[in-house]
Amino acid sequence: MKRVVAAATILAALMLAGGAQAADHQIQMLNKGEKGTMVFQPDFVQAAPGDTVTFVPTDKGHDAESIKGMIPDGAEPFKGKISQPITVTLDKEGVYGVKCTPHYGMGMVALIVVGKPVNLEQAKAVKQSGKAKKVFEALLAEVPAGN
Repeated sequence: MKRVVAAATILAALMLAGGAQAADHQIQMLNKGEKGTMVFQPDFVQAAPGDTVTFVPTDKGHDAESIKGMIPDGAEPFKGKISQPITVTLDKEGVYGVKCTPHYGMGMVALIVVGKPVNLEQAKAVKQSGKAKKVFEALLAEVPAGN
């Protein structure tokens, strides 16, 4: 009986340790942040496969939506609701472009790199408009070389 209890305890500890490896990255949706007005903060996140990202509507009137062409092949696109938090689990390696739909033209975008940026060139090729174009140029330049 002691062996069964010991085995169950070890198994439970291993399962908890495996679950503890995944991280939850918090991104605030703000009217004003460190980089100006209408921003995600932080706007650049490096994550591991299996991590989650929670977009927090710190200020009302924002959402978070993946950008077509700026998510890895096989990844599920996502679209949150205005002024509502959304948590997304990122299982596929690659670059994820994110926008706040109402404030996209004002440059309210973010970039998440999960593991290796396998779709980096594809993401760079997506046409951007307004201030989002300049913000994405800067964010894409932050992606580590050699991955």
